[in-house]
Amino acid sequence: MITITILYYSNFRGQTEKLAEAICRGARRVPDTDVVLLRIEDAEQQWERLHRSDAIIFGSPTYIGSVAARFKQFIELLSNDVWLNRLWVNKIAAGFTVSAGRSGDKLNCLQQMVIFASQMGMIWVPMRLLGGNYSSKGSEDDLNRMAGYIGVMAQANIDEPAEIAPPIADITTAEVHGEHVAMVTRTFVVGRTAAPPV
Repeated sequence: MITITILYYSNFRGQTEKLAEAICRGARRVPDTDVVLLRIEDAEQQWERLHRSDAIIFGSPTYIGSVAARFKQFIELLSNDVWLNRLWVNKIAAGFTVSAGRSGDKLNCLQQMVIFASQMGMIWVPMRLLGGNYSSKGSEDDLNRMAGYIGVMAQANIDEPAEIAPPIADITTAEVHGEHVAMVTRTFVVGRTAAPPV
């Protein structure tokens, strides 16, 4: 059994939560995978879950070109025991974000997550899908239509509810990434069991 926690902050219209749910569905496609959605607001009561997770997938909306302040506030709590005592070393990590703009500086948001994970000694899993909508034959229905490689990038129109935004292409992209992260985690855990670190 592998254990994955999807740790996210979602506000405004709930689009980040919708992506978190999609990643969860994808991860659950991998047999013997225990996946839990954990909102940042509840994370301080779930340290045991986080510490025993084989993978943590981070999610935040992109606000003003960055992770949300509430997300960053939680990350700063990690500078105590987690960072200092290297509690999350070699834990698998991945990330996802959404903004209203096509760019919205989502790359900066995901890069911040990579840095947070690296500070903790975690191992980052990138997107396995090629970028979509690259040519005149492409469309808005292509998977990975935002062409993000560092993690899931989604776009949701600011005036549309979570029922229709982000669009299905972004939701399906998140599902594929969730499954991919779970597969990578399984491979890592099995390998660590067969050949434990010296």
